[in-house]
Amino acid sequence: MNGQPRTVPVFLTNAQGDPISRPSFNANVWKPAIRTAGIEDRRQNGMHVLRHTYASVLLDAGESIKPLSLYLGHAEPGFTLRVHTHLLPNSEDRTRRAIDAAFGYSLDASDDLATAQVVSWNVFAQLRQRDGVTWR
Repeated sequence: MNGQPRTVPVFLTNAQGDPISRPSFNANVWKPAIRTAGIEDRRQNGMHVLRHTYASVLLDAGESIKPLSLYLGHAEPGFTLRVHTHLLPNSEDRTRRAIDAAFGYSLDASDDLATAQVVSWNVFAQLRQRDGVTWR
């Protein structure tokens, strides 16, 4: 690929090459697919959930609000932040993961918060021993 990257509209087309509208895709593709999968056909399971899934995956991976706002086509990052704040990993989890990673600990997907707290406590104990500091 040569040249500068550029943004282009992306859309799905039908067999005749005409764009498929969101309502048409939702009614003729998405809803039949979720019903076939045995998922209840409710608003919470509508096609719009794909945007929220996309946003949550990117936020969990550490993407910042500003580029996510661009990817979602929002006019300003503030709107994205207001809509998707609940998807941001909480700072306690990020802090724990950062410290654990710095000391070479890795939690697998089966580990829960209690395990993370034990590992974090072990890291804390190592810091105390390494620095020779008395912590009260």
